[in-house]
Amino acid sequence: MTELPKGRWKRALDMAKVGARAGAAWAAQRGTDAAAQKSAEVLGNLRGLAAKVGQTLSYVDGLIPSDQREVYETALKTLQRATPPSSLENVMTVMRQDLGGIDRWFSSFDEVPAASASIGQVHKAVLHDGTRVAVKVQHRGIDEAVESDLKNIGMFEHVVSLAGPRGLNAGQVFDEVMSRLRAELDYRLEARNQNAFAALHAGTAGIKIPRVFADLVSRRVLVSEWVDGMNMDEASAMPEDIRARFASNMWRFVFRGNLVGGAFNADPHPGNYIFHDDGSVHFLDFGCVQPLPDRLRRAAVAAHEAALLGDMDAFDRAIVSMLGTRGGAFGEATRVYTRELFQPLFAPRFRMTHAYAGSLVQSAQVMKKAMLAKDGSFVGPPPQLALMNRLQFGFYSVLGMLDAEVSYQAVEAAFLEEAAAAPRGRLQLD
Repeated sequence: MTELPKGRWKRALDMAKVGARAGAAWAAQRGTDAAAQKSAEVLGNLRGLAAKVGQTLSYVDGLIPSDQREVYETALKTLQRATPPSSLENVMTVMRQDLGGIDRWFSSFDEVPAASASIGQVHKAVLHDGTRVAVKVQHRGIDEAVESDLKNIGMFEHVVSLAGPRGLNAGQVFDEVMSRLRAELDYRLEARNQNAFAALHAGTAGIKIPRVFADLVSRRVLVSEWVDGMNMDEASAMPEDIRARFASNMWRFVFRGNLVGGAFNADPHPGNYIFHDDGSVHFLDFGCVQPLPDRLRRAAVAAHEAALLGDMDAFDRAIVSMLGTRGGAFGEATRVYTRELFQPLFAPRFRMTHAYAGSLVQSAQVMKKAMLAKDGSFVGPPPQLALMNRLQFGFYSVLGMLDAEVSYQAVEAAFLEEAAAAPRGRLQLD
């Protein structure tokens, strides 16, 4: 267990060293186990946003050069399972300050964490009535560490505003992203989000969300029911018919949340799912949730409806309505990219693959180049969609791990009418 670095400049320097080390290896077109392992170690010890970067690199297809992918993903995959945990002393300090200690609430409390992530770690415990629970405890001092990271990110806002095209809205986008990342530090908000998603999907076959114990929630502690089941690696080894059920339920959870609920969970980390033999899935971690203005939700519903009908003109119009593009080089690049992004809905059946998920990252790079087109066609994205690519790239990459052919058209047909009829999104989180 290492001390959590909290200082702004110390964290910035460590991140810079990781980038330099990885960049040198990639420029030399060779990956080394030592460089990859050191990167994973540093990112893990930093926790916070740094660990999130490492986790994202470990599973999102297309972010690491193909000839470096195996060595870096192998090393960084350790961050999917766990970051270095906090000491038991720090855990007990947080528990005592926020809940008055463990004896008051628990008949047993596992001192060794069952999992450790970028913001907190989970301990298995038993309430006095015999109920098994997961106790999520924030790393002590992580709020200072994350704030340091956000200040380092914020340094780039002015530079991006000056260097980017008109209409970039860099300040609004940065503010929205930073607001959502700060929200992850308050487990009371996460509990509210978790309860809201549980209510939205109540009675929906295949989707399960752990119960939250309201009396055991504070800013730094969240207690919910303990769930047993398969992890992503185990789920990926199941027969294809079961994997197809997993993928169907995951798609339903994400896009019913978007289109009916009017919000999306922007952290599709592979460790946030627990799988069961019947094809059902438990969904975990509701810290980073982005509400959508109803205008954007309705435009998204129209795009999904058009995709299912194969009406490409209507689809293009819906995308223009959602993103506000106005033709030109950027508008055309956006049209090409979004059509590729919606391929799973254009086809009667679709197999999500690592190659397809990785190609979306490359296509997005082409779209970004069009931002600087001399025709002035660039239009900045709505700030509320700033984290959407984090969802899309990550979620598609996770589905690629399941490698199953699914009729995503059929999955969406079951709830699109509900989405179109909804006067507003059912997840009122703001």
